[in-house]
Amino acid sequence: MIIRLADCPSQPWKNGLGRTREIAVHPTLAHGDDFDWRVSIAEVDSAAPFSLFPGIDRQIALLDGAGFTMTLDDGRIHALTTPFAPFAFPGEAKVTVALAGGPTRDFNLMLRRARVRGEVQAWTEAGTRTMAAGTALVFCARGAIDTADGQLQAGDAWRPDAAGAVEITLHDATVALVVRVEAVAG
Repeated sequence: MIIRLADCPSQPWKNGLGRTREIAVHPTLAHGDDFDWRVSIAEVDSAAPFSLFPGIDRQIALLDGAGFTMTLDDGRIHALTTPFAPFAFPGEAKVTVALAGGPTRDFNLMLRRARVRGEVQAWTEAGTRTMAAGTALVFCARGAIDTADGQLQAGDAWRPDAAGAVEITLHDATVALVVRVEAVAG
């Protein structure tokens, strides 16, 4: 299934201090805090603190703009200024930001720690790739990607059919953010 960013309405952050567009959520009808995993695109245009998500593991990657510096309440400081480089942190961490210069957009993966684990990988090499088991979503950050359901352009996402291995083809100068998710054993 192809998901077009233009079809994902902008909504306020959980803390009301920013805006986000939910790209995908699992289970599909999950609302608020009852998801297993969630992917969204956040618009950061001020130094507002991040929303708190206790029990959630988060990964974030810069899409557009100069980025920002994140200061976590455990003392870590991370400059989210390199496009498409995922950074992981706990959702219950208090995070403040200092913009590096102007508004930014970032890619967010949220994983309910007790139920699932996962990762975001940035693929930049042109050519055909076989999707690994557990691939939940492919986001076209730049360029174009051919999928079994059609072509993705920048801002589009694709949720592959869960049955069997499939291939995607990245065109030249393309960046794909690939989300893998698996259930936690137990």
